[in-house]
Amino acid sequence: MLDNTFNVLFICTGNSSRSIMAEGLMNSLADRRFKAYSAGSHPNGAVNRLALQTLAALHIPTQGLRSKSWDEFAVTGSPIMDFVFTVCDSAAGETCPVWPGQPMTAHWGVPDPGHVEGDEPARLRAFRDVAVTLKRRIELLLALPITKLEPLAIQHEINQIGKR
Repeated sequence: MLDNTFNVLFICTGNSSRSIMAEGLMNSLADRRFKAYSAGSHPNGAVNRLALQTLAALHIPTQGLRSKSWDEFAVTGSPIMDFVFTVCDSAAGETCPVWPGQPMTAHWGVPDPGHVEGDEPARLRAFRDVAVTLKRRIELLLALPITKLEPLAIQHEINQIGKR
């Protein structure tokens, strides 16, 4: 933790939708108490345009959001993570790198809106639904008195948030 800011990494396989939206939401909502990043185990290399459109509709800044590998965060000199959240089932089941600093981890899985078929409004609705779920979970994390809780209590709470 640097300057009382907690670093958070949101992981998904492709790092194109769910983890990107979580990164944008956290950075917008956290008021500098948290700094969010996102990455993928097998990044697509591009951010889904509907993810960016969904964030923009929520007035969340999207500049700087990019699809990247989790390898960027497992090397010397990368930000030390306090929390790592998987937001898709594929990444949750993969063997993750060893994160410097031994962050707390939890699975906050949400459906992949990029796999929803149908017309544009139906697809946008799926992205919005995922964004709303992620926003609610992030708000629950932000409401925790993290500096006053014991590590086991924090771990319990972040696990519970992923079930809501």
